[in-house]
Amino acid sequence: MAVLDVAMQGLAVFGFLLFGVLWLMHLMSIIYVRLHLHKKRSEVKQAFVQLAGVSLLKPLKGVDPNLISNLETFFTLDYPKYEILLCIQDQDDPAVDVCKKLLGKYPNVDARLFIGGKKVGINPKINNLMPGYEGAKYGLVWICDSGIRVKPDTLMDLTNQMTEKVGLVHGLPYVADRQGFAATLEQVYFGTSHPRSYISANVTGIKCVTGMSCLMRKDVLDQAGGLVAFAQYIAEDYFMAKAIADRGWKFSMATQVALQNSGSYSIGQFQSRMIRWTKLRINMLPATVLEPVSECFLASLIIGWAAHHVFRWDMMVFFMCHCLAWFISDYIQLTGVQGGALCFSKLDFAVAWFIRESMAVQIFLSALWDPTISWRTGRYRLRCGGTAEEILDV
Repeated sequence: MAVLDVAMQGLAVFGFLLFGVLWLMHLMSIIYVRLHLHKKRSEVKQAFVQLAGVSLLKPLKGVDPNLISNLETFFTLDYPKYEILLCIQDQDDPAVDVCKKLLGKYPNVDARLFIGGKKVGINPKINNLMPGYEGAKYGLVWICDSGIRVKPDTLMDLTNQMTEKVGLVHGLPYVADRQGFAATLEQVYFGTSHPRSYISANVTGIKCVTGMSCLMRKDVLDQAGGLVAFAQYIAEDYFMAKAIADRGWKFSMATQVALQNSGSYSIGQFQSRMIRWTKLRINMLPATVLEPVSECFLASLIIGWAAHHVFRWDMMVFFMCHCLAWFISDYIQLTGVQGGALCFSKLDFAVAWFIRESMAVQIFLSALWDPTISWRTGRYRLRCGGTAEEILDV
């Protein structure tokens, strides 16, 4: 009985600690979004590398309805000195024709097309980018995924953050306004749960970076062995960021979000992506096994039980009130990340929020069930520490 009492007291203490940590994360992310994101250029300090040359590395594979319009935004950037390095693995990829069309439309833009890649490891993105990286002529490299859409001043915003002690500038991942419930679901996730963890980690000094849009110092990457040094990992963005941090460089977040605008999306694709990301986090950071207790419904149950055990409050009433407070704070944060009016109603938000929160534990359990991942055209078996091996069909 004494052991059970101690265990119950310990769980109650854990519940109250969890309450404090999670609401501190809520507050940090909401305040950061309001103070930092979507600044006008006049509000941003001018950095010493403002006019430094930038080599944009663009990995491409396949086409979707938004590819050409997304790519075209990079040809119209308002920046005096940059080059676009379009990288495609296969000669017969339909993205080749899209690139050639844009190269012909913008002959005055410094842009080149690299076809064929270079096999240096198991990571297909790194293999694809290698010829472009080796041909880059500027000291800053900007790796930006094919589904990203930018504004004319996005590159200026990134370089404004690249101050003297900063080695990497990254954008907070978000999603462009699109039609359909699947688009709303993605927008709700990338405006609530994801930035809460992403921002609070960076604010507290934990290096949390996604590779959707990253501006980095090429000489620092070269000191770490260049792109080839990260070809053994699937999550190359995590290990590139770690290598830069290990060399004493700081990180900075752009004031503009990294706006995902893929023309191909569905609820199934969203689930598969979340499962893949969770598998990678578990593989690299074992503490990820605690991730489910940071989700609304499970956290509210634990904290509600702690409140009942200590104060004799009604557990279900506390659960409902806590979920409501979480829901409201998530809506406040989403509107801050959006930086303007949402393209869906409050009812759409409520439905998408409830479904996303309900999916969280199922996504985590699915990630634990199978250690292999499918990415692009390959399948990979993850190893402890972040490396992986390709699974070849016999």
